[in-house]
Amino acid sequence: MAADWLGSIVSINCGATLGVYQGRVSAVDQRNQTISLTQPFHNGVKCLIPEVTFRAGDITELKILEIPDGKENLTYVDSHQIELSSSGIGCPAGTNQNGLGKLLKKPVTSSSAPQSIPRMIDVKCQDVVNSPQQGSQSYVERHLESLNPLKGFRRRHNSWSSSSRHPNQVTPKKTGLKNGQLKSKDDECFGDELEEILDTDFDFEGNLALFDKAAVFEEIETHEKHGGARSRGTPNDRPSRYRHDENILESEPIIYRPIIVPQQTGKEYCTDAGLVVPSISYELHKKLLAVAERHGLSVERRLEMSGVCASQMALTLLGGPNRLTPKNVHQRPTVALLCGPHVKGAQGISCGRHLANHDVHVILFLPNFVKMLESVTNELNLFNRTQGQHVCNVKDLPDSPVDLVINCLDCHENAFLHDQPWYKAAVEWASRNRAPVLSIDPPVNELEEGIDAKWSLALGLPLPLGERAGRIYLCDIGIPQKVFQEVGINYHSPFGCKFVIPLHST
Repeated sequence: MAADWLGSIVSINCGATLGVYQGRVSAVDQRNQTISLTQPFHNGVKCLIPEVTFRAGDITELKILEIPDGKENLTYVDSHQIELSSSGIGCPAGTNQNGLGKLLKKPVTSSSAPQSIPRMIDVKCQDVVNSPQQGSQSYVERHLESLNPLKGFRRRHNSWSSSSRHPNQVTPKKTGLKNGQLKSKDDECFGDELEEILDTDFDFEGNLALFDKAAVFEEIETHEKHGGARSRGTPNDRPSRYRHDENILESEPIIYRPIIVPQQTGKEYCTDAGLVVPSISYELHKKLLAVAERHGLSVERRLEMSGVCASQMALTLLGGPNRLTPKNVHQRPTVALLCGPHVKGAQGISCGRHLANHDVHVILFLPNFVKMLESVTNELNLFNRTQGQHVCNVKDLPDSPVDLVINCLDCHENAFLHDQPWYKAAVEWASRNRAPVLSIDPPVNELEEGIDAKWSLALGLPLPLGERAGRIYLCDIGIPQKVFQEVGINYHSPFGCKFVIPLHST
């Protein structure tokens, strides 16, 4: 009889030490009390060896998971009882007509004598005698009900538990199903009336129509108004809502006019944060620089600060970290620097020196004047110590387009330079080169023969510049706050964490 169960898939529990094995029965030795499984799985993981053999003493529990085709209706050979050893090896579990395997457990006895298990028919008859009220139920149904802690509980229709059987199991369509056509094993396994579930569709539209959203919100509003946990309140009473970049802590109110000048020029700018920066006249700007120089902010310090800010802005315009990298030395940017013999020219030379120190190819145009300011001479001597190139003639400037032109030719006071041949030649070259122009501290008066700038950098406070100055930027040259107050300017820094900020016309 043991050979009839070859090919069945069983699960063998060998206790906590050896674990659980599953596989197909390949051999059953009643004499040696062993059973062999082929293609075994150990605790859900496929074994590396093709076959495993178990002794009777190692087996704690044995379950028949699947019976091969053609053997579903096998009955016991002995019409009265089946003799099992203490391990139960060699005597397969009895099955009912639905092919459900019966669980075999190792009996707990001190004797090794064979034990007997009554037939399935005897078990059914005994259950009927013991429980007359369950006489109409099958053995499997009563067994499932005894295992179910929620006896009598009915699953909700159209729920996941009743509609989702198995990922690989296809639910039969409602059309074509008639009473009595469903398999009895579905009834016994799931214990629910599948015909009623499949024939009843959930009415989503009808259920949604029962929900009165307006009435629900009115009820919520009424509850909150009469002592609810939270009150929405009127628009004026509602708590303020904050963005992700706003501070929820109370702080001092923002002053959008941190700078107040004694004389209005009629033109104002604003920063990206919305702070208003008024422009000042050239006379007030000149007085501010003179007071700052008297307090220790010398021309050399101012030149150094303006040169650093202008070079930082120029490096950003040239591409910043995307271009000025050690791996991009074969594409060094080229900057043409046009300077005159005045303080503005000295500011441009200081900017060129810092650009040359950052591996930028700088070509400085400054004619050989008979007499130049001391500040211009000092800055030119420092520039000649770098890798920058100094040319005195416009013809020595490159014919090909450069990356950036920095204009420091103009002066606030000396307008006679515009009539000089070198000035006109430099303006013509800049117009012919068609490179973007950055102007440092441009004058207020705009002449037709001047160079149109794309960007202009103002120092300290901006002047009322025209449209030819392009987009205005403001740099901090280190003037203390009390110096502004001394000239009558109520000043609070608009720079924040930066030294160069953009300004927008209002």
